Amino acid sequence: MSSTPGIDAAVERSDLVRDAMELARQAHAGQLRRGSDGRPYIEHPVAVAELLLEHRYRDEVVAAALLHDVVEKSETGAVEVRERFGDTVGDLVEALTEDETIPAYEERKDEHRWRVAKTGPEALAIFAADKLTNVMMLREAYALIDESVSEELAVSLDLKIYVWEADLEMLFDEAPDMEFTDQLADEMVGLWGDRFRAVRSSTD
Repeated sequence: MSSTPGIDAAVERSDLVRDAMELARQAHAGQLRRGSDGRPYIEHPVAVAELLLEHRYRDEVVAAALLHDVVEKSETGAVEVRERFGDTVGDLVEALTEDETIPAYEERKDEHRWRVAKTGPEALAIFAADKLTNVMMLREAYALIDESVSEELAVSLDLKIYVWEADLEMLFDEAPDMEFTDQLADEMVGLWGDRFRAVRSSTD
């Protein structure tokens, strides 16, 4: 799956979304998503954008969702995104791009979380939809390969969950009424349950 019915319809009616989809496909060509049991990377930004479409976010937000990882994961630069898609999309993509000059994983996540909150509601929506999609995808992979999913991650699963918990706490502080916040909380509870059952069954 590299598109969805909602994205396909948005591509048909919006030049901005079409251009963003084209760049996202180019930027993530051949990439696989960590912690997904080998799924193409492009499925992730498409899923994030689809969530935002379902909740009627404007085209600039959908385009930024499609592009939210291109600066981190490809040779595409932030300046190129801004010049090609305008300041609104450029600001959102920059907010969603982690600062790779911060080497420590948790410090980089802390700074990123602060910057997203500072940017505003639309950046928070993309951030929340991103985390929600991450957890849902990880749960799907976890159901298939259990703790082996940790081998696909850049950091340990425990650290990943710790960071997601901090993300969720920030979202409850900054956007408690946003639909994605409660959905993320539910998925996190599900992930904790998945791990508990897996650990318990391994010790029986």
